[in-house]
Amino acid sequence: MILGVSIYEILTVSTIIFFIGLYGFFTRKNLIAMLMSVELILNSAALNFVIINKYLFPEEIGGAIFSIFIIAVAAAETALALAIIINLYRLTMSLKTDEIETLKF
Repeated sequence: MILGVSIYEILTVSTIIFFIGLYGFFTRKNLIAMLMSVELILNSAALNFVIINKYLFPEEIGGAIFSIFIIAVAAAETALALAIIINLYRLTMSLKTDEIETLKF
């Protein structure tokens, strides 16, 4: 138990966050909402790394290092995705996925 919270409760929260992100990614048509859903999925994975590492190897910090790596990759992915979304908006004046046909050719 970490701070009075069991591993099952933390993994349950992580699973809920993951499936909210998955649901949001597949149901949203707005590119910004889809990007936020991907961020939820990555944050869920980072939480899993930290809690499982803390449970299995309490003295080591491998899970935290993987989580920092995930956060760095997510920041780079967000910056690149936002640049692409801004350019798409300038071309099409829309952020809905069903209205964007620019990348098909």
